[in-house]
Amino acid sequence: MKRFLLFTSLIIAFSTVAQSLKSPSEFLGYELGTTFTRHHEVVDYFKYLAKNAPEQVLLQEYGITNERRPLLLAIVSTAPNIKDLENIRTEHLRSTEGESNASKAIVWLSYNVHGNESVSTEASMQTIYDLLTDKKAYLENTIVIIDPCINPDGRDRYVNWYNQHKNTPNNIDPNSKEHHEGWWNGRSNHYMFDLNRDWAWLTQIESQSRLKVYNQWLPHVHVDFHEQSVDSPYYFAPAAEPYHEVITPFQREFQTTIAKNHAKYFDANGWLYFTKEVFDLLYPSYGDTYPIYNGGIGMTYEQGGSGRAGLGIVTGNGDTLTLNDRIAHHRTTGLSTVEVAAKNAQTLNEEFRKFYKNKNYRHKSYILNGNPDNIEILTQLLDKHEIKYGQAKASTIKGLKYDTGKMGSMKTTSNSLVVSMDQPKSTLVKVLLEPNAKLSDSVTYDITAWSLPYAYGLEALASPGIIPSEPYVGKKSGKQVLNEMAYAYISEWNSFKDAEFLADMLKNKIKVRRSFKPFELDGKSFERGSLIITKGDNKNNPKFLISLGEIADKYNISLTATPTGLVDSGKDFGSQYVQMIKEPKIALLSGEPTSTLQFGEVWHFFEQQLNYPITVIDSDYMGRVDFSEYDILILPNGYGYKKFLDGKKVEGLKQWVSDGGKLIAMGGAIKGLTGEDGFEIKTKEVEKDSTEHLQVFDESQRESMKKAITGAIFKAKVDNTHPLAYGYQDTYFTLKLGSDAYNYLINGSVVYLEGNQNIPVAGFAGSEAQQKIANTLVFGVESHGSGHVIYMVDNPLFRGFWENGKLFFANALFMVD
Repeated sequence: MKRFLLFTSLIIAFSTVAQSLKSPSEFLGYELGTTFTRHHEVVDYFKYLAKNAPEQVLLQEYGITNERRPLLLAIVSTAPNIKDLENIRTEHLRSTEGESNASKAIVWLSYNVHGNESVSTEASMQTIYDLLTDKKAYLENTIVIIDPCINPDGRDRYVNWYNQHKNTPNNIDPNSKEHHEGWWNGRSNHYMFDLNRDWAWLTQIESQSRLKVYNQWLPHVHVDFHEQSVDSPYYFAPAAEPYHEVITPFQREFQTTIAKNHAKYFDANGWLYFTKEVFDLLYPSYGDTYPIYNGGIGMTYEQGGSGRAGLGIVTGNGDTLTLNDRIAHHRTTGLSTVEVAAKNAQTLNEEFRKFYKNKNYRHKSYILNGNPDNIEILTQLLDKHEIKYGQAKASTIKGLKYDTGKMGSMKTTSNSLVVSMDQPKSTLVKVLLEPNAKLSDSVTYDITAWSLPYAYGLEALASPGIIPSEPYVGKKSGKQVLNEMAYAYISEWNSFKDAEFLADMLKNKIKVRRSFKPFELDGKSFERGSLIITKGDNKNNPKFLISLGEIADKYNISLTATPTGLVDSGKDFGSQYVQMIKEPKIALLSGEPTSTLQFGEVWHFFEQQLNYPITVIDSDYMGRVDFSEYDILILPNGYGYKKFLDGKKVEGLKQWVSDGGKLIAMGGAIKGLTGEDGFEIKTKEVEKDSTEHLQVFDESQRESMKKAITGAIFKAKVDNTHPLAYGYQDTYFTLKLGSDAYNYLINGSVVYLEGNQNIPVAGFAGSEAQQKIANTLVFGVESHGSGHVIYMVDNPLFRGFWENGKLFFANALFMVD
């Protein structure tokens, strides 16, 4: 009897709490869906729920954005589950070791990764409220983790813009300004990075912060809520092909299980939807694929609307799509996902344990040789993913060589990195490090190649066996002791860390020279680009030695002290081949026609990687700027440069370069510099096939793929005697994102494709695209008067993760002169 009374009192207490909780509309003071909620108001609502239902809601601030907005997680379940939460979490993680008695389903719902896909954050508030009230039964054997806004900076950028520009009342006419965001749109984060493509690369603070918590949970189900074009029906999984080969049959099947439940609700409401189209499961850095490669069921849900929809808009078929409609759809799929997970908790736990059992993958170990700095940077990324690694012993290993694509051997030393598949994260290891992802379909939504050994410029071999390794020690660091009597100090130039070191010295007014020729001194060889810091050049800097030592320690740079500037072979330090490095003043173009994403890559490179100042100049007022104040102008990739750079602008740029300026043109920006009145660069012309081909309409998309390159990796030749290529070997693996092609320069073709290098070593390139890029430029330098134009056909800073390209960009800034 006492037990019954206690149980009854708990039900009454729970019901009282549920009834007393305010809905989002009641709390905010307006009906949800009638206006956009600013991020701080969303935070306030989640804090309110955590305060008023503490036995069911735990709120965790897991990070802070660049614009200092909090990143939040709400963990929601029943009172007994929340009380036992740590035991539930640790028991679940034991499943990654193959042994666990876990019984609860873990569901993670991520909202608003793209800031102007704004409905999902609104839906998150209604979803958590419903889970605490009408749908509380779902929580009995389920832990639901809700991230109401992955991208607060982008969301508030959009919400503030919309609130400033909308009509009152809002206007559903698609031509109204409120449906046309400008260039500085809300999709991306502060640095204009697409956070939905950063799960694997972790270049952004939001991604880094989130993954720390994600790895503490590794949910069974993860949903990434998105929006697409206004006229598109709702999309939910199953996804389209290609699926990566590591995706298990259960992971495929369970997407269908969830889809059937969604369809039940959508059918009842007469809502349109589609599946198995457009959105594939290959590229590893998405909010659906990354969870899959960690054992979960990862899914993307796409509502029609996005930044164009506002509070309401007339669609192409004459209907009106409202924010309320969009909220209802995301709320429905969110709750439906939790419902299915709750009903299948036992199966989810069983299959999750199976996923982490030993896999019979072809390659059992990946061995990497190369620059210690590049290896060190890679280990930092592996640490964030909780991927284990070690260092090899001196030996000779046989396996598949990345540079040739054939079986061969590679010598290992104690500096070699070994990443073995004998670990819980083996599937993720395969996906990130395998030489070439297997493609089941050439029509993909994103790039088809990303292998980290190529991206980090490392020699690699994939072995069929487990290679023994020892705990990784890495590059040893120690406090730099500088000889005050030295004539000069020498530093090598072969990694991006050396560029960071140089940039810091220049900012601290330390004068630095670089050698244009290799030299030997005291039995040690130094390559082109080596940095030479003489005491004489810095005699007027009273803090010279202190600053130099501190900066060298900061970047773990080993300085070689020398008592003389007289070299054993090569050019002495006073030679014309040993020149001072100027502290350049750099301008970066923003606004149309630049791509927001590519602008963001360069902006982030300077402020968060190189830590060197730039001036951002918008295209709107570019014509009023005196560019004689700047040494370098960077034109990021974009669309429409040919129209933007009219005759007057091109003539102005030519004069500025001729007077000593340095112009760095990236990707699509190069198109604006071509033509009779442009610079030397010429677009490669390919003879068109005059034969007429009848084409079946249904096959037109696949026919078009012959002309496409969907993010493939090519092995290029490098002239490493040129300043643009200092620090590189004679080959470079470049990531091509399209088939734009330019002829070699008469002088200054530094990185280029030659012979059969038009065939990718990884990823997809259509037959016609391969023909087009044969024998073409990748990076080059044109001398023009007293200045230079640097062409970067491929993007060395792509998404911030193509590490081996960053030294090329640093060379363009500091070495080319």
